[in-house]
Amino acid sequence: MTAGLWENWLLPGVWITIQLTLYSAAFATAVAFGIGLVRTSPRWIVRFLSGFYVEIFRGTSALVLMFWLAFVMPLAFHWQLFPMWAAVLALGLTYGAYGSEIVRGAIASVAPAQREAAIALSFTPAQRMRRVILPQAIPEMIPPFNNLLIELLKGTALVSAVNVADITFAGQLSRLATGESAQIYSLILVMYFVLAFVLTRLMRLLERRAKAGIGQFPEKRGPLVTRKLSARQEAEQSSNMITGGGAQ
Repeated sequence: MTAGLWENWLLPGVWITIQLTLYSAAFATAVAFGIGLVRTSPRWIVRFLSGFYVEIFRGTSALVLMFWLAFVMPLAFHWQLFPMWAAVLALGLTYGAYGSEIVRGAIASVAPAQREAAIALSFTPAQRMRRVILPQAIPEMIPPFNNLLIELLKGTALVSAVNVADITFAGQLSRLATGESAQIYSLILVMYFVLAFVLTRLMRLLERRAKAGIGQFPEKRGPLVTRKLSARQEAEQSSNMITGGGAQ
């Protein structure tokens, strides 16, 4: 593989993939929180419409939606999108629908006692959501959002079908130019893995900070021998308590 392929195709393709992931993730996050929050509305019509949105975009193909936005919409509505923005829109709408279920589930997992305490403090619904519910729900959202972000990163490979010069598109051009299929596609797999690994590290750091913000710190575990000794001591204490209780 020549240096020209790196400089002209593969490295620009990595940058396009990073941009696609960031833009699509930002849009999908906005959609996920917007739809996820309205799905908790007390009004049934709002829940029905937001649920209808989720079912539509979970049940359709992101690739076909990308084709529709890039090729059908200009003919039907005379409104042309750049291929990259058509890809961002399709990925954001699709993965935002999945993310909205994560948001809804995390909000529903907050203990009812927390809501009752907020009501007792005369918080408005907006204050309850902002000050009580979301601070506790967001740390629970981050691990599934991490998985969804990795899926979104891998989903950016679909944009090569609408001629966006991402890693996959650059790899196809490199393969046609050199004929080295095994080397090029193996390198692309490694590139996606490195990007996914970096995103996972960043999301775990974000999760730790979010949990620290509500007073949840990771447990510091001692060596295995220490844990075994303390477990044995606890067993002995329990045995002594039982024996003492029987003697009385």
